[in-house]
Amino acid sequence: MTTDTNSVLDSVKEAFAPMTEAFKNLQTMEVPEAAREFVKKTANTAKERAADAYAGSEKVTAAIETAVADSVSEAAKISRNIQQALYQDAEAFFAGIDKLASAKSISEAVQIQSELARARGEVFINRAKSTSEYFGKLVANGAKNAQDNFAKVYNKTA
Repeated sequence: MTTDTNSVLDSVKEAFAPMTEAFKNLQTMEVPEAAREFVKKTANTAKERAADAYAGSEKVTAAIETAVADSVSEAAKISRNIQQALYQDAEAFFAGIDKLASAKSISEAVQIQSELARARGEVFINRAKSTSEYFGKLVANGAKNAQDNFAKVYNKTA
């Protein structure tokens, strides 16, 4: 059985002898200078492009980070303004109740109520006007910032 196994192994070795010889020659074969230079140049070009892509992605990330930070800051500012408005409304409501409680007649109470309603209407109109102006500026600034950020990214990567 050992002889059969050895003869099978010898047959396999003989069948693959040309490949084994070619592989041995391939290991000692000298690579031409032009091929080595081509590989080096290609690798350097790929390395430069990877660095450029990384730098571009950093710029895009910075632009997004700036936009998000500005958005969070504005959202906090809006939240504070809403909280302040709610507090002012509550104060005005309780001051109005206190004033109404001091009325000595129904006609005086109606007059106080009319004055309070007119004052609240003026506050509402002023808030609506301020809110409209604020959001107009916010949208304009946001659009300008986005345009500037993308211009920076585009100009530096192009």
